[in-house]
Amino acid sequence: MALSAEESNRLAGLLTGGAERIMQRWTEIAAASLRGRLSQGELRRQVHELHASMVVASEQGVLDVDSEAATELRAVLAELSRGRARQGFSASETAVSVFALKQALLEELEARGGPDTLRDYVAFCGLIDQMGLFTFESFVRTRESLIADQAEQLLELSTPVVKLWEGVVAVPLVGTLDSARAQVVMERLLQTLVDTSSPYAIIDITGVPAVDTQVAQHILKTVVAARLMGAECIISGIRPQIAQTVVALGIEFGDIATKASLADALRHVLRLAGVETGRRQRREA
Repeated sequence: MALSAEESNRLAGLLTGGAERIMQRWTEIAAASLRGRLSQGELRRQVHELHASMVVASEQGVLDVDSEAATELRAVLAELSRGRARQGFSASETAVSVFALKQALLEELEARGGPDTLRDYVAFCGLIDQMGLFTFESFVRTRESLIADQAEQLLELSTPVVKLWEGVVAVPLVGTLDSARAQVVMERLLQTLVDTSSPYAIIDITGVPAVDTQVAQHILKTVVAARLMGAECIISGIRPQIAQTVVALGIEFGDIATKASLADALRHVLRLAGVETGRRQRREA
């Protein structure tokens, strides 16, 4: 709801004429809803910035949150929303800090009196509702961005690539392997192969609860990509249940070496690399 030029002028006069009282009351009401989770100093600063940006916007004539005159006001509201989202506040707690202005304006209007009190209050509330909705939308966008970043970080953390031996790296997979995670696995493995110049890579699926056609395709694509980088891949963690499933589904691993455990895969790689293992040395002794 846009304010007319006349209403905007009256709002500007109200905000400037009763600035200290309005900001003090606004801060008190907002603080009550936050239950001490934000310091008084920080809350007063935010209220002061919102108050100042509203004064600037209302002095431009016709006022609407989406108008060019409200550019600074939108910026302040967006920054408030981003800050609250990162601090762990809810969308409601963030919007209530804006809606608290309604009560402060009502008390100031009642103290002044006048024939236009009710009409002005209704108009001002419409503007504040717009501000609250803008704050809510900005908050949601920020939270979605944070969640997406956290999901990406979890994907990276859940797909570590470790160096087992000189020239040997391993990817221990745990949990379900979907398309998004498979892409992360492939990227991290290929980058590690480049960084370490390793000719061998072990993909360990001991922690993968089940292998279906889709999971097998993800693994095979990773193996092919690694081979294009000049690295030989071995798949370890082939448990009896997985072996039966692979056979039942008719999945073909071709010439890719498979081993029951990570230890077996490492011994296999070391033999390929010409490194004598402790087990072989004991047997020969």
